[in-house]
Amino acid sequence: MKIVPLDRQTAAWDAFVTGHPDATFFHQSAWRDVLTRAFGHRAHYLTAEQDGAIAGVLPLIEVKTRLFGHSLMSLPFCVYGGPLTASTEAAAALAQAAMDLRAKTGARAAELRFREPPAPASLPGLADGAWVKRDGLYATFRKPISADHETNFKAISRKQRAMVRKGIDRGLTATADTSIDRAHAIYAESVRNLGTPVFSRKYFRLLAETFPHHLDVVTVFDAGAPIAAVINFYWRDEVLPYYGGGTAAARGAYANDFMYWDVMRRAVDRGARMFDFGRSKEGTGAYAFKKNWGFAPSPLPYYFALGPGQAIPELNPLNPKYRLMIDAWKRLPLPIANLLGPHLVRGVG
Repeated sequence: MKIVPLDRQTAAWDAFVTGHPDATFFHQSAWRDVLTRAFGHRAHYLTAEQDGAIAGVLPLIEVKTRLFGHSLMSLPFCVYGGPLTASTEAAAALAQAAMDLRAKTGARAAELRFREPPAPASLPGLADGAWVKRDGLYATFRKPISADHETNFKAISRKQRAMVRKGIDRGLTATADTSIDRAHAIYAESVRNLGTPVFSRKYFRLLAETFPHHLDVVTVFDAGAPIAAVINFYWRDEVLPYYGGGTAAARGAYANDFMYWDVMRRAVDRGARMFDFGRSKEGTGAYAFKKNWGFAPSPLPYYFALGPGQAIPELNPLNPKYRLMIDAWKRLPLPIANLLGPHLVRGVG
């Protein structure tokens, strides 16, 4: 078993990903260029090779900023992305390579974002504490959807169905296209109101340019005014509503409820049979919102290899040390938040 850095020849990597049943949208090699170009981070994409053939892949990004520290992540800004392998041996070799790279780079942690619990043997030294699992923070929400719209609508909780109907009765409309700049403007207002720095417009544009056949934007209009939008990823038979938000007017117009129903309906029509609502933090409004849609949470098993004396990084809004920053951010004028946000968010991951 050899661990080999990925060069510019990505065809073999993507062929392995395409043929693997557990691959996610985020395992595609194109994410390397998106994340390095959008955020300026260094990529360490590793392959496990056995007898000249790829037996596993591990995408790693080195995130290093003055404010938020130095970590290796698989993958930042992606909900999944841990080792994807054909054998436990390949998984163990890649996990060991991540540990070695953490030590070599001086990063405080190497983080592997699994969607399903890994086999213990795939994480060398797990029993001795070389890998530490983060519990009680993130859960993902995934659910099969039917080819029949009425079946899907009835699967939503009664309260949430009522919200969707209110949006319909209000006369909300929606379009599906690639209006990235419009979506970014709505998203920027939404995350500022939550006290979170916004991504750069460049990042959203790179996503659209890189995944033209795997991405669309659903925008909701109220009396002709855009008030909510979400960028959706399509992978195999799955739809992943990923970056979404609404203006101040969206809540009173029931735009978010209407929007996600519209996404589901359109996804079904293009053949999707799995709706991936993405991750949310336990105890948050987004977590409750997804449960009300009839989705059951599945805790995400994220594992960390830590440097000497280091603790698991807590780069999330639930960390009390960021509370004052979040409260202040909510009061920033939107142009200033949009100017400063991309410089801050690149270190969060």
